[in-house]
Amino acid sequence: MRRAGFGATYQEIHENVSDGYDHTVDHLLDPNVSDGIQQDMLRRYHPDHSGGLGTAGMAFYWLHRMVQTQTPLREKVALFWHHVFATGYGKLAQGRVLMDQVEMFRQHGFGSLKTLLIELSRDPSMIIWLDNQDNHKGAINENYGRELLELFSMGVGNYSEDDIKACAQAFTGWTVSNAKYMKMRADNDSLWPYGRLNLHFEFDEDDHDGSEMTFLNETGVFNGEEVVDIICRQPATANFISRHMYNFFVADEPPVPQWPYREPRDPEAIQILSDAYFESGYNIAEMLRVMFKSEFFKSENVRSEKVKSPAELVAGVLRLTGESRKLTPKLQGDANLLGVMGQQLLNPPSVEGWHTGTEWLDTGNLVERINYAASKFADVNKPGIKEMIGRLAADAGGVATPETLVQDCLDQMGAISLSKTSMDALLNQASKTGKSEIGTDERETDEDILGELLRLVAATPDFQRC
Repeated sequence: MRRAGFGATYQEIHENVSDGYDHTVDHLLDPNVSDGIQQDMLRRYHPDHSGGLGTAGMAFYWLHRMVQTQTPLREKVALFWHHVFATGYGKLAQGRVLMDQVEMFRQHGFGSLKTLLIELSRDPSMIIWLDNQDNHKGAINENYGRELLELFSMGVGNYSEDDIKACAQAFTGWTVSNAKYMKMRADNDSLWPYGRLNLHFEFDEDDHDGSEMTFLNETGVFNGEEVVDIICRQPATANFISRHMYNFFVADEPPVPQWPYREPRDPEAIQILSDAYFESGYNIAEMLRVMFKSEFFKSENVRSEKVKSPAELVAGVLRLTGESRKLTPKLQGDANLLGVMGQQLLNPPSVEGWHTGTEWLDTGNLVERINYAASKFADVNKPGIKEMIGRLAADAGGVATPETLVQDCLDQMGAISLSKTSMDALLNQASKTGKSEIGTDERETDEDILGELLRLVAATPDFQRC
C-alpha cells in the first residue's frame, strides 16, 4: 500500500489481508471503483482551482485527492506520469491547464502507452512547455520531438538526429488554438473575473508538413499518431518505460541521464516488465499487475529500499493521522511544505523532472521532513492518533513490555520495519519505565507513553522510506 498508494491504516491493512494479496492488487487496478472525491466541495473551498491562478490551489487540490481518494493507485500513477512527463508552471503561468494534464494522466495512465503519448502530444500544457506551437511547416522546432524520444519514451542512444528532425516534422501543425488570445489577456491583466480560460488543442493541417520522411528506419508519410505507433513498437521503449516503473514503484535507480551508462539494478525485472508491455499491447495496467504480483516486487531485497518523495511522505502522514478526513483549508499549509521539502507539485525543476532516491534528502530537506512527521504524530487529539492509541491500549491488556509496545506502534503506523539502530533506540526509550501500565483508567498515561513512541517512530530514518 505504500508503493501502490500513500500508505494504509492498521484497519485498512487487515482488511486487505483478509481479502488476499492478489485480490488487493486487482482491486487497486479496477477502473470501475469510485475515488469518492467531492469535486463540488473542493471547488467551494478553493475557487482559484477554477481560475487557474498560481500553483498553490492546484497543489492543495492534488494533495487533497491523494489523502482522501479511495483509489490511491490512480493518484499514484498520475504522480508517476507527472515525474516522467514533467511539465511546469514556471513557463506556462497557467495552473488550470496543468491540472487538466494530471486529469488526463488519471484517465489514460492505466491504458495503452500509445494512447497516452498521443494524448500527451495533444495536451496544451505540453505543447507550450516544449514549444510545439512554434513547430511549423518549413521551420521545424525540434524541442518536443527531441524530448519525446529522449525523456518520454526511448532514452538516449536509441535514435539519431535525423529521427529527431523527422519526429518534429510529424508534429508540425499540432498546436494550441487560443494561445495568442490568452497571452494577450494575460499581458493586459484582464483575466478576472473568470480567471484563465482553458487552452485547447488544434491540428492546423495547412501548417503540417506531410512530405515523406524516414523515422526509426521506416519510410512513409507520417503524422504524429504514426510516429507514436512506431515509437511504441520499439524494444527500447519497453525497456525505458519498464525502468521508470521499476524506479518509481520498486527500488530507486540512478537519475535518467545515467541510464545509458549504468545497467538497471535488476535487469531480469526490467525484462519481465518489457515482456508484459508487448504481451498486453503496451497496456500500463497489465504491466503494473505483473509487477505487483512478481517475486522481485515482493522480495525482501527491495523492502524499505525506496525514499519517499515529499508528496508520498506528506500524503501518507495525513492519511494516518486522519486530520484531513474532512476538507479543511488547513491542508494548504501542508501543500505549501511540499515545495520546502523539494517537490513543488506542478512545477518540476526541468523537463527531466525530479531526481529521486537519496537525492530527496539534503540536510535542509531532511530536517523539514523529520520535523513535519514528528510534529504531526505529536498531537494525540488527531482522530487517527486517537484511534491508534485506543487500539494499542486495548491490545496491551493492562501491562505491556517495551518490545510489545514498540512492535504494536510499528504495526499501527503501517507495518513499518526498523533497522537495528532505530529499534534499539525505541526499545531503550520504552524501557525507561520497565513494564508500562497501558489501558488502565489513567488515559493521560496512555497518551503520554504511546504518543511519545508514535512520535519517535515518525522521527526515525526508516519512516522516510517505503
